[in-house]
Amino acid sequence: MENRFETFSGSIVQLNRCLQKIKDLEMRRLGLRANHAMCLYYLGRHPEGLTATQLTDLCREDKAAISRTLAQLAEKDLVCCPASDGKRSYRAPYYLTSQGQALVQKINNRAEYALSTGGQGLTDAQRTAFYEAMEVILGNLEEYLEQNREPAEDDC
Repeated sequence: MENRFETFSGSIVQLNRCLQKIKDLEMRRLGLRANHAMCLYYLGRHPEGLTATQLTDLCREDKAAISRTLAQLAEKDLVCCPASDGKRSYRAPYYLTSQGQALVQKINNRAEYALSTGGQGLTDAQRTAFYEAMEVILGNLEEYLEQNREPAEDDC
């Protein structure tokens, strides 16, 4: 392959655009926003509940965006945060309501359909190799960034 950088960066950008458009399309059908998708998904995967900090890490979003998303989802009665024992709500776990649980099942079904559509023509071995390669590349790039990060002012 002659220009790996161009192919790699172009493909990653286009994959991300497609993913964002799919999230927007599917979430609009449910009366929600694309940025609600991952919060709902992770809360569905963690019935024991997740704090805003945990969701920030899992969703790879900033705290303010997660905080806004949780507030919007709570307004729609999709999540709840029974902050008891005097805990602040950012330390208390959020849970899906029964309405949120039903919605997450729909989201999971649509996600599975989108993934099966995107992976048409791949064998199980190709799919496995693709995801393994993505994990290796991501790990290597994160290591590269860590080794080549700009020193902070207080590092001097």
